[in-house]
Amino acid sequence: MAIQAALGSDIAMLFDECPPYPCDKEYAANSLALTTRWAKRCKQWVTENQPLTAGLPQHHFGIVQGSIYADLREQSARELVELGFDGYAVGGVSVGEPEEEMFRAIDNAIPFLPEDKPRYAMGLGTPPQILEMIDRGVDMFDCVMPTRLARHGVAFTLDGPINIKNLIHASDPSPICESSHPHVSRFSRSYIRHLFRSGEMLGLRLLSFHNLHFYLSLTQQSREAIAMGNFSKYKQAFIKRYNANQNKS
Repeated sequence: MAIQAALGSDIAMLFDECPPYPCDKEYAANSLALTTRWAKRCKQWVTENQPLTAGLPQHHFGIVQGSIYADLREQSARELVELGFDGYAVGGVSVGEPEEEMFRAIDNAIPFLPEDKPRYAMGLGTPPQILEMIDRGVDMFDCVMPTRLARHGVAFTLDGPINIKNLIHASDPSPICESSHPHVSRFSRSYIRHLFRSGEMLGLRLLSFHNLHFYLSLTQQSREAIAMGNFSKYKQAFIKRYNANQNKS
């Protein structure tokens, strides 16, 4: 949303085909060729029609594809940049591949995208993954994880995710996390657990609110750390604490 506000109008994503994982290189290459043809047609249509939203021109983002293949990712990025879009997304990630392959796909695309235009990783991710992507030069994210997991009773905390429905939280008077928004911090873990156990919608609402606030705070703190020149230190400290207590809640 911050990027959209800075650009001043709506963002439109081009057509693309997201190849499955796994897929062989021939499939990935044919899929990429289709995505590139669509990008050229979209660019031509936009140039000829100049669509407006509330009187302002739309901003159009090309989507880098290529599956796990480094040369296809580079090819896709270069072809889209040559066409000239307002921003660039990396798609086809977090579709079942191992995390290292996901990071590799980003590494094989971001260096070939212009630094003076928004770079967007689609469908990501966990808090540590978001920090890793920021470190790689990604500016934008979208992800259903905060609200999807909230609906199942999972809350993000500085010490890693917790499942509020677990018995360990039944008598816990503390808030979900020390960084909880004031709207949520007045409710104890035990009370929110009670809401979930009772089937009360308020429980889902509180955890959704909390998780969204957690993600927004994470990105805000990342921006501040970048501005201060200590993002690497911030990232390492956050991930170390986040991962330290896994499997304990």
